[in-house]
Amino acid sequence: MAKDFLTYDQQVDKLVNEKGLAVPDRGYAIETLKRTSYFALVNGYKQPLRDPMTRRYKPGTEFSDIVALFEFDARLRGLFMEAIVRVERKLRSSISYAFCSREGSAQERYLDPTSYSDARKHRGGVARLVKIMEGIAVRNDEYPYIVHQRSKYGNVPLWAVVNAMTFGQTSRMYAYLRHPMRADVAKQYEHVNERELGQHLKVLVLYRNCCAHGERLFSHKVYSDVPDTPLHAKLGIPKNGEQYAMGKRDLFGAVISLRYLLPPDQFLPFRRQLARLVDGFARDCAAIEADELLDLMGFPKNWADLTRYGL
Repeated sequence: MAKDFLTYDQQVDKLVNEKGLAVPDRGYAIETLKRTSYFALVNGYKQPLRDPMTRRYKPGTEFSDIVALFEFDARLRGLFMEAIVRVERKLRSSISYAFCSREGSAQERYLDPTSYSDARKHRGGVARLVKIMEGIAVRNDEYPYIVHQRSKYGNVPLWAVVNAMTFGQTSRMYAYLRHPMRADVAKQYEHVNERELGQHLKVLVLYRNCCAHGERLFSHKVYSDVPDTPLHAKLGIPKNGEQYAMGKRDLFGAVISLRYLLPPDQFLPFRRQLARLVDGFARDCAAIEADELLDLMGFPKNWADLTRYGL
């Protein structure tokens, strides 16, 4: 059955009377619900604040605690999005350089399926990728730099096309490159090999999509694994069988990927800002303990030590 429509006043009544949430400032609660919606705010962030048995909020939990978690997550998305975009930007540059240095800059080369891996498992993906790139190079009129290259030179170079591609499309292009080109790209990342780079990219693409769509990030888990790294062992992350319990499909996994793919002068400011966000939330929200938040994020307690160790 469809849920009944509730006015903002009724929504607050439901939180207080049915869910046991303290709402000391009713006007503030109503204005917040107007700005964010009940679904995005309450349904999105209620889980760590409720007793799973009674499905009521833990004693002492206030409406402001939900808002604090919601706003923490929004700032977290902004921070991760900025960092992942830096990875995306370097990948575009590395791929276009590696491809053009071997195949030249004529657009017929990157639009030729034979320029890519001939593995059977990649044939469909290569065909779809080439079709996407052809649409950008030949028909797209949304990007002035694409139109300029097409109209003035009759050729849109790869470095212009990849700039109009999504991170997911660019990471798939890396996967479809012939081995010598993939090796050239991977050499731009000092501490990963070709396979590991592909795994890190797949995880970061999924987290970028989460950020771009405004989904809940702090407890988000993806279906791809970060490769096992020396950092997992150096941080003493425990294992469930052969699998590390943290830093694989959770948000800490994305942090590890960023540690390997960003240069230190970009990762260190990211880590400092992340630590400030986590510490700030622990001060602002008494309803969730600091260790509980880290556990929800997939972070070990000593997560901030990841910059103390070499890769």
